[in-house]
Amino acid sequence: MKITSIDVKTVPISSPIRNAYIDFSKMTTSALAITTDVIRDGKPVVGYGFNSNGRYAPTCLLNERFIPRLLEADSKKIVTDDGTNLDPHKIHKVLMANEKPGGHGERAVAVGVIDMAVWDAVAKIEEKPLYQLLADRYGTGRTDEKVYIYAAGGYYFPDKGLEELQDEMKGYLDLGYKDVKMKVGGASLNEDLQRIEAVLDVLPPGSGLMVDANGRFDLDYAIEFGEKIKDYELIWYEEAGDPLDYHLQAELSKHYPHAIATGENIFSLQDATNLIRYAGMNPEKDFLQFDCALSYGLVEYLRILDMLKEHRWSSRRCIPHGGHQLSLNIAAGLALHGNESYPGVFEPFGGFADHYAVEDGYVKLPDVPGIGFEAKSNLYELLLNVGK
Repeated sequence: MKITSIDVKTVPISSPIRNAYIDFSKMTTSALAITTDVIRDGKPVVGYGFNSNGRYAPTCLLNERFIPRLLEADSKKIVTDDGTNLDPHKIHKVLMANEKPGGHGERAVAVGVIDMAVWDAVAKIEEKPLYQLLADRYGTGRTDEKVYIYAAGGYYFPDKGLEELQDEMKGYLDLGYKDVKMKVGGASLNEDLQRIEAVLDVLPPGSGLMVDANGRFDLDYAIEFGEKIKDYELIWYEEAGDPLDYHLQAELSKHYPHAIATGENIFSLQDATNLIRYAGMNPEKDFLQFDCALSYGLVEYLRILDMLKEHRWSSRRCIPHGGHQLSLNIAAGLALHGNESYPGVFEPFGGFADHYAVEDGYVKLPDVPGIGFEAKSNLYELLLNVGK
């Protein structure tokens, strides 16, 4: 078998919302299609991929470096030994040939886009949902029938007051979500505390709140903020400081008594290993949010899971960033804690399959080959037009 073409397009996912660090007014993503010569249901198998929100489209890197590198590779270097399917691990090696270690940045995002499309194609060729393929290859063969998800929102928005924030969170509860997350760090300390209390006031018993600073705080402010919120008993306090400031994370862990979450901006196995070694993270209560679509793809994520196991971390402490179907498949197939969700934001790339409602904070996955993009009509329509 072989790859016959690779097409990529830059797509806007702009929005007037902002977090503590960036606004999304010019946000883009790269949408990619890998077409193979394998025929299923009378059509060539096509694998689709894109990068998660929060990082701009790496289309130039894809066009100038990684797509040519993959297309120029000898077919034996990108397919399984029996020649019947693409081999994601071999392809990862091809993509990273002649690349120096370190300095991950947007390169990790570009490789992640291709990796997503490769896994989509691999599962379609095997005629399995990706979550089942992952469970068969790397797990017990059993999948989670439903996956825990939480609603990530609470962004800063022009003229958005406390009442509007409360209405937003009540809307998530009405959609079937149990737990919600909101942004902090983009206003004064007192304003953020008022915003947190306003959300807590509308959450029913059994629902919980996370807060996310998006790396905005220095050490002193991170500790001060943690001191102010500790009595709220939040589900977690997320990414207080720079994601690579392991000293800040370790010091914060000494002061803040409840769960901390981080990892969405950790883009490699080595950086993830350093986080576990030096950041004071607690495998009994903290959460890891590595997003494989931003960090060299699922091949690298599998390596990170192996590393975590060696350090006695359960996969159930992992809950990926991104709010997309790839992370949902990984959560169901590899026994993760759950997945993020962005209701109504970053569409059509965010969100899950049509006609699968959120029920009590959980969602089920469709029984369709691949990642399941074909079961999300607005996204599939866009992906079909990549390269046209």
